[in-house]
Amino acid sequence: MDNDMHLIKRRDFLTMTTLATTGLIAAPLYSLGAGNSSENHKNGENNMKTRKLGKMEVSEIGLGCMNMTGNYNPPADHQKSIATIRKAFENGVTFFDTAEVYGPYTDEKLVGEALQPFRDQVKIATKFGFAIDGTVGLDSRPERIKRVVEESLKRLRTDHIDLYYQHRVDPNVPIEDVAGTIKDLIKQGKVLHFGLSEASAKTIRRAHAVQEVSAVQSEYSLWTRNVELNGVLNTCEELGIGFVPWSPVGAGFLTGKYDTNTEFDEKSDFRAGFPRFSKEFLPLNMPIIEWLRSYAATKNATPAQISLAWLLAKSPTIVPIPGTRFQTHLLENLGAQDVRLTIEDIQDIETSLSKFPVFGDRMGKDHMSSIDYTI
Repeated sequence: MDNDMHLIKRRDFLTMTTLATTGLIAAPLYSLGAGNSSENHKNGENNMKTRKLGKMEVSEIGLGCMNMTGNYNPPADHQKSIATIRKAFENGVTFFDTAEVYGPYTDEKLVGEALQPFRDQVKIATKFGFAIDGTVGLDSRPERIKRVVEESLKRLRTDHIDLYYQHRVDPNVPIEDVAGTIKDLIKQGKVLHFGLSEASAKTIRRAHAVQEVSAVQSEYSLWTRNVELNGVLNTCEELGIGFVPWSPVGAGFLTGKYDTNTEFDEKSDFRAGFPRFSKEFLPLNMPIIEWLRSYAATKNATPAQISLAWLLAKSPTIVPIPGTRFQTHLLENLGAQDVRLTIEDIQDIETSLSKFPVFGDRMGKDHMSSIDYTI
């Protein structure tokens, strides 16, 4: 999708319709995506375009590396994960996402090793802010940020971090202090750009007033659209901040590979504690994917590709980071940029999916407790 596609004014499209349950909400289109055929990526052709997150230029689809070292499954084979990361680069991906808490620490080591041969040709995003003490506790004290940035630099085998996110907003540390600390790190050249993850609109504005925020990362997909209503997307658009959807295919649900018999390992998979994936709610959510499978077939695409193409069409400043450990899934995801969605297609998708309420919260109580709800 070209960056100069016409922006579509919100008032020209669907009126937001809030569903009886939280989650899926019909919403207006931000901009229009275009493309040709996903076969290009299956054949190894690279036609990746770029987008801007603030002033930082990246590929329009990035790679989330979290699940290569656990979280949604047991850790993947190390060498196979390196091969997948490098395959992404070969296919035009220049934006790679990790965090100190993934593993913990092992994911940064993996990404650093995999990207070292072409470090200067890619952008690495990592995150700080979790206490990493066996809980979901937070710690963004300036002294800790100054310490852990050095540790992340070593694990990533680099002298700078392209995009450094606060992973979750720490209610015990003023965001101005966090932004000021990152500003100092930027002056030192250790960090190039500042980001926030799961931050409220108010927090984003406060941080941006101290140090320019280049990107905001929050969960966003066809079945998680809170940021359309809580002011986050509007704030990013107003301030010229890029938006990075994590879990853009709904933690795998929107790929269509799960059914009502799917079970998640409580020891190795976060989704075992996510209400939407519970035995109670997963069957109730299946109509969403059943419709998506049917719709994707009309576009000669997969459900995952439609999900990603929809995000790409929402705004030229949105850069999704689907995560995978498999090269086949990687190439499938990259094919999303070649799926053509017209204005009518977007309306059809959002109108149709508005008929299916989403049952269950997007994460478990412990994880939801760390989300910034500041109004």
